[in-house]
Amino acid sequence: MIRPIYLYGADVLRQKAAEADLSKKDELLALVQDLKDTLRTADGCGLAAPQIGVSLRVVIVDGDVVSDTYDYLKGFRRTFINPTITEESAEKSTYSEGCLSIPGIYCDITRPKRITVEYYDEDLKKVTETFDNFASRMIQHELSHLEGELFTDLAAPIRKKMISGKLQNIIKGKVHPRYNSRLK
Repeated sequence: MIRPIYLYGADVLRQKAAEADLSKKDELLALVQDLKDTLRTADGCGLAAPQIGVSLRVVIVDGDVVSDTYDYLKGFRRTFINPTITEESAEKSTYSEGCLSIPGIYCDITRPKRITVEYYDEDLKKVTETFDNFASRMIQHELSHLEGELFTDLAAPIRKKMISGKLQNIIKGKVHPRYNSRLK
């Protein structure tokens, strides 16, 4: 089912998400399918459960959307349930990030270049995997949502000042993304 994507200012985006109950597999898989359906219609490369109003530690990423730029991400798709970053590289990289919950705003954000994540997949099997480059970026961006952190929080102070008016316009409902969205 396609769900509305919550926009900047919605309380759910600032909450630390709860652990997903692995004993509720059917409910979890329904949530994962909703995330996939919603992401597909919004044309993004990742989505976290809080972005559709569900404060649980569930994230999906889909590299196909950016595979024209990053060909190694063709067919790269992951579902992360109760993910934890267990290791991150000292080496950093900077990319311009955007977010479906913050339409029309982009900022250069510096994050670790490589991460190792422990998580449960859609079969509820525990997986430990290392990601680098843009795959690492997509995953870190989505995992930040589980902590109630948005990419704009990590922007340089001058950039935060420059986008503050645009963020206020989102809160006031003065944006109209091309996908189904919701303010509160």
